[in-house]
Amino acid sequence: MRFDDRFLEELKARLRPSDVIGRSVKLKRQGREWVGLSPFSKEKSPSFFVNDDKGFFHDFSSGKHGDIISFLQETERLSFPEAVERLAAEAGMQLPAEDPQAAEREQKRQGLSDWMDLSQKWFAANLRRSVGKAARDYLERRGLPEDQWERFGLGYAPNDREGLKAALVQRGAKPGELVETGMLIAPEGGGSPYDRFRDRLMFPILDARGRIVSFGGRAMNPDDRAKYLNGPESPLFHKGATLYGLPEARRILGAESKSTQSIIVVEGYMDVIACQRAGLPAVAPMGTALTEEQMALLWRVSSEPVLCFDGDGAGQRAAFRSIERALPLLKPGRSFRFALLDGGQDPDDILRGKGAPALRQAMSETRTFSDMLFRREAEAEPLDTPERKAGLKGRLRQAALAIQDKDLAEQYRRDLFERFDALFPGRPAPAARAPFVPGARWKPGVPPKLGQTAEGAQAMQALNRSIEPVAAALAHGAIDDPERMDDHLEAISSHGFGDHALDGLAQELVRLRFSGASMDSAALRRHLSGSGHDDLLREVERAATKSGAPFLNAALPITETRLRWAQAFDALTRVAALEKALAAAKSGADQAFDAPTFSRLKAERDALKRAIKTGTIWDPGAT
Repeated sequence: MRFDDRFLEELKARLRPSDVIGRSVKLKRQGREWVGLSPFSKEKSPSFFVNDDKGFFHDFSSGKHGDIISFLQETERLSFPEAVERLAAEAGMQLPAEDPQAAEREQKRQGLSDWMDLSQKWFAANLRRSVGKAARDYLERRGLPEDQWERFGLGYAPNDREGLKAALVQRGAKPGELVETGMLIAPEGGGSPYDRFRDRLMFPILDARGRIVSFGGRAMNPDDRAKYLNGPESPLFHKGATLYGLPEARRILGAESKSTQSIIVVEGYMDVIACQRAGLPAVAPMGTALTEEQMALLWRVSSEPVLCFDGDGAGQRAAFRSIERALPLLKPGRSFRFALLDGGQDPDDILRGKGAPALRQAMSETRTFSDMLFRREAEAEPLDTPERKAGLKGRLRQAALAIQDKDLAEQYRRDLFERFDALFPGRPAPAARAPFVPGARWKPGVPPKLGQTAEGAQAMQALNRSIEPVAAALAHGAIDDPERMDDHLEAISSHGFGDHALDGLAQELVRLRFSGASMDSAALRRHLSGSGHDDLLREVERAATKSGAPFLNAALPITETRLRWAQAFDALTRVAALEKALAAAKSGADQAFDAPTFSRLKAERDALKRAIKTGTIWDPGAT
């Protein structure tokens, strides 16, 4: 077979199932899905559903379920290659060239897969024989009835070094092939291979196409060093790219045709089985943290998979590790939610103790990714000092920057900082920002008028004086040396550069810095000119030349110009804070100021305003 998984996924991504299936089945839109009469059985009421988002069809009358390839196989009796070739022609995809070596590998892989199927049958038979009594007793204690064993392919590997080996060799298998599958172990020092799994309850592991690629085994002997044992990496099995229970989870999602539930990730085999018995589409990684490949598999099925962890400390740490790995991969429509189970219980405990409704309820109580991310950073250390609070804000900023999608990173930054502000309600809230009116001037503590008409804005722009020179110098300096903004991004976002006419420019500069865009001054100016700020940039340059700002002097060392720029910016934001505090005291909204404090703050404000107006703000130590 010359069609690898990447080619098949690309093929299915290019074609909408409703288009392919709609050629032979009359479909009508019903919500997010398409519905029609079953092509597999005679019926009068529609029970055949097609879901374009999830890429499958499901027929309730016959129980058939699959993708566009299997649909053509079922309805037109095509072989798998024939169905793929027809769809590839429709999608405009060139078929992969025949590769004799690849064909040989696929043939060999199929041979190994046949031995895995026979292994599962042998394990299943042993579970029902006398040798499997301990495993049957264990399943009874776990509340898993016998009529469910076949559904999940359960079996038992006897405590025999060569039991499976003998059974498969008798059917024609070569020991070397069984070593390749991982079912036998070849001793390092030489000697005869022997069974890997002994005295274990066996769980078959299937790939996304429903083929057995490995096994997991649960030890029956409590003294065994490894409670759970998975098969090794092999030509069939890649641990980091496989999710236990995925085919059955997809079937459950397909059966719930009108449901918006997401796929759920739990921690163990029995937890997956418990959830699936309760009608929940659950899967599990192979005993490790989720890999990027496994996340990609999950996002093909659900836009927001639910990660379920025990509510204890270990479960929370596992959730935090998942956050770390997932953070750079987030995109709009591609995230995670979290379900934390109380009382140290796992899904299997809840199912056995309280039943399926309780388990479904527990899985429906989820937290968003941003909730858990903020919780992770906020609980990293006590927040009892200004330094630790500042440390939290820095961690939140870095977490947002880790998201590679720039627009989403900016939304996360805003969300996390809002949560930060809510965590410390005693902090003064930033002043409400008025809508931007081109040419309008801003004075500390005096917001511009709202509701300007277009004609009024034009008249105002014509009558107003130019941009404040100091504000223009700050904006000019930020564009000349973007890195000098990095320690002041939140303040720039809240207060701009001290002139309301520069608010739009300030917000764009903040967005670019938080997005991680790497731009020098020339590239930044080109971007701003191309995004509608060209006239404003010219006005900024004219006004800045009147300011006398020393940080615009290219001959000075960069460390000195950054220090002077920071002094000026801190002075302007300090004036804004003082204006707000004094206004609150005058109105009676803040009773905390006595007369001496009020006078002291007023004198500080007046001195700063004089320094800004006269230019003495540029003198070392003026602020």
